[in-house]
Amino acid sequence: MPVLVLTTNPANPKLSTELVAAIHAEIGGSVNWLHQGIAVEITEPKSTEALQCARELIGETAIDVNLVPSKNRRKKLLIADMDSTMINEECIDELGAALGIKDKIADITARAMRGELDFEQALDARVGLLKGLDLDAVKEVRRERISYAAGGRVLVQTMKTYGAYTALVSGGFTLFADYFGKRIGFDEATANILEFENDKLTGTVARPIVDKDTKLNRLNALIEERGITAADTMAVGDGANDLMMIKAADMGVAIHAKPVVAAEAQYRFNHSDLSALLYLQGYTEEQLVRT
Repeated sequence: MPVLVLTTNPANPKLSTELVAAIHAEIGGSVNWLHQGIAVEITEPKSTEALQCARELIGETAIDVNLVPSKNRRKKLLIADMDSTMINEECIDELGAALGIKDKIADITARAMRGELDFEQALDARVGLLKGLDLDAVKEVRRERISYAAGGRVLVQTMKTYGAYTALVSGGFTLFADYFGKRIGFDEATANILEFENDKLTGTVARPIVDKDTKLNRLNALIEERGITAADTMAVGDGANDLMMIKAADMGVAIHAKPVVAAEAQYRFNHSDLSALLYLQGYTEEQLVRT
């Protein structure tokens, strides 16, 4: 049985009872508020065009709409990207800012995340530009220039509380992934290793690098290690290097994603924060773990 899930950003909620009633009148089913004004599900809609109908009625309003099966909604594994997903920034761009070359690096990052450049070559090119940056400056960037994406900690803590395993898999760097992964609450973190000599970046990355294949392989390995199936998995990311794991997971989510990713992901969120991934699984506000 399908379930239509509507979510909005808690910081700027746009989900009114009037709009939900209008959608309900068109598609039928049963209305169940998961978080009043923030998230609602309509179970067993009668219309076979429920998703399209809801999106047409919503128009340009900042509300996300997704259609999920009612069976096996709660996932046992979350695998997530870091940069521009669990944190708001691209770490490598902020490292570039420390050297006054953020625009140059950010342009390469954007093209790579849109899938226009080979990821490994783009990574090498950007890290090469950072040669000579000292470790203290990297730590200062980590401390002063990086912010947590809204809803990320509640997503991880809630899924862990209800028995899920959580993995951060990043094409970024261990100096950031280990640090932020631990603070968000991830069970593990995988990322690229920046190489230093005398506490200064050499401009190189240790091999093998973490790329789209690594992310997919870690998803598959965790399925085997945890004794679960692909049906028990959720993956979330925003860039082209996330697309393989997003498409392989049963609940593959593009969040504030590049167009190529949003177009191919089964589920997408353009407005909601990361807590919406819990509502997609049928959690109610009372069940969310906010610590």
